[in-house]
Amino acid sequence: MKIALLEDDLAFADVLIEWLQQDNFEVDHFKTGLDFLRQFSHGQYDLCVFDWALPDMEGPDVMVSIKLRAKKLPPIIFFTGRSEEQDIVRVIEAGADDYVVKPASRPLLMARIHALLRRTSNQLVDKTNYEFYALRFDTKLRVATLAGEAVRLTDKEFDLALYFLKNEGVLLSRVHLMNVVWGATSEVETRKVDVHISHLRTKLKLTSEYGWRLTSIYQQGYRLERNR
Repeated sequence: MKIALLEDDLAFADVLIEWLQQDNFEVDHFKTGLDFLRQFSHGQYDLCVFDWALPDMEGPDVMVSIKLRAKKLPPIIFFTGRSEEQDIVRVIEAGADDYVVKPASRPLLMARIHALLRRTSNQLVDKTNYEFYALRFDTKLRVATLAGEAVRLTDKEFDLALYFLKNEGVLLSRVHLMNVVWGATSEVETRKVDVHISHLRTKLKLTSEYGWRLTSIYQQGYRLERNR
């Protein structure tokens, strides 16, 4: 079985790699979220072990980004350096399958990994259709429809729209959107995000006339809300 390890602490990563290899896992190690996203492809890994805090982006942002790209998401275990209840809740709410508080022991980590693989071996996420009122998205065919009519979207417009709709009411910064949708930071200009959002307003009718508000929050980002 093949595991992706996302950990920027090289000394700790070396220890983890040794533990995993001793249990006959094949390991690919990545030091940054962008390194991982550039090389990730569907079906490549049986499980991911992510550090929460990375030098370029947070582990949950990496997870969200691969959710947009993959039809089936491998199970994910997060390392977190915090053990307070609210921090653990945040890890789980971010979509983690399990978590381990640092410093981790070898018996605990390996027990969590094997238990998670048993639990998810036949239950990998495979949802391909999403519905948001008159909007429907088929992630397998990469098709979006509005009131039954197909809407032509670019790949990035499709991912951006789906992410906004899944996070209705949440304020999303431009940097966060760049990380999640483009898998990049400085390589993508902020203006590109603005242009894509403008296109979505028009193509998907994300306006008050049709029951939506996709608003720009000065110096903070964007929020998509449904008119009640």
